[in-house]
Amino acid sequence: MTQQRLLGADFLRAAACLMVLFHHLAFRMDMGNVPSAARPIMGFLVTGSFGVSIFFVLSGFLLARPFWLALDRNAPMPSLRIYALRRAARILPGFWLALIVSFTLSVTISGSPLDTEHVLRFLAGFLLVSDWHWVTLFPVDNNGPLWSIGFEVTAYLLLPLCLAALFALRLRGHAARLAWIAVIGLALALHWMIVQWAPIDEVARGWEHGLIGGAKAWMPRFNPLGFFAIFALGALAAGIQVALATMRHWLFDLVGLLAIAATIWIMAAHIGSPSEGYGLLGIPYAYPWMPLAIGVALIALPSSVAAGRLLDNPPSRFLANISFGIYVWHFLVIGLVARLLPPAFQTWLDGGWTIWLWSSALAITLSVALGTLSFYLLERPVVRWARGLEARPG
Repeated sequence: MTQQRLLGADFLRAAACLMVLFHHLAFRMDMGNVPSAARPIMGFLVTGSFGVSIFFVLSGFLLARPFWLALDRNAPMPSLRIYALRRAARILPGFWLALIVSFTLSVTISGSPLDTEHVLRFLAGFLLVSDWHWVTLFPVDNNGPLWSIGFEVTAYLLLPLCLAALFALRLRGHAARLAWIAVIGLALALHWMIVQWAPIDEVARGWEHGLIGGAKAWMPRFNPLGFFAIFALGALAAGIQVALATMRHWLFDLVGLLAIAATIWIMAAHIGSPSEGYGLLGIPYAYPWMPLAIGVALIALPSSVAAGRLLDNPPSRFLANISFGIYVWHFLVIGLVARLLPPAFQTWLDGGWTIWLWSSALAITLSVALGTLSFYLLERPVVRWARGLEARPG
């Protein structure tokens, strides 16, 4: 483990980013025109939606780790002011820019009406509260992946609140980890109550009715407490990794690689099933097995001898750096390529497979370019500026 990086984290972030990107590209392909040899691959790419689970586990892991370090050292709780400043600097500029551009293009090029509903959805997304109702779940019509940002922010808020209880109770070591398992249990109980007692009517419910109908189909199983249960498993993995951080052995290489293999197996087991992959209590993305496998990888790889370094190679680190920009821009790029450059993604035509290949290559290139620009011109400068504020009085 290096002081600057937790081995394996960059690889997993890059993998999650590519999984989500290829998931949306695969959905643009008419499977009837896929060559038979490529059909298993395309089926697997559809399960790339599980990359969202990796993002949540990884965020919980990285954000909780400083709190576990402080707990075990009997030190004060890390500054919530700095925690909030860093989170805001890292996600808000890139997210807000993508949201504003998407909304502008939605009501101009895409033809979405500038009515009360669309403005309300945009404002809910801008204020980071879109995750609390099916009407606002998708802040804009043309950039679906932005739905997850509200869920992330809710998890950002719940994490320090729950960890503060451990500090208040002066829990340490195994007692603190067991208490965190109780926190996960509470999140699961609250998720179950939401699913049971917050039903959604069946009027215009389903993806055939557009984004709002799709949001009604997702909710109430898609809710902030259920996603916090995913996030909290990452936080638990951080607590275990902190306890093992001084260890290094080839056994961790084996465990880390087996955990990654397990995630691939879990995804492969869901080929042909709905891409939401509902698991325990209806929580999406094969809960708890998918986040548990990612958590084990995050525990083991920082203590590995070689696997973590091999996985965190220069391409992985680069993609990890620009992953947020790729995530918030790629769906908009795919839609614009399809709209502005026909026959892009018109895969029902003769030669549909070839059309999908060059259309996808173009969308990937543009998404990586936008992600790179977003990171180097916006995200990193704002993060560095925010770091300069940390030493100032609150």
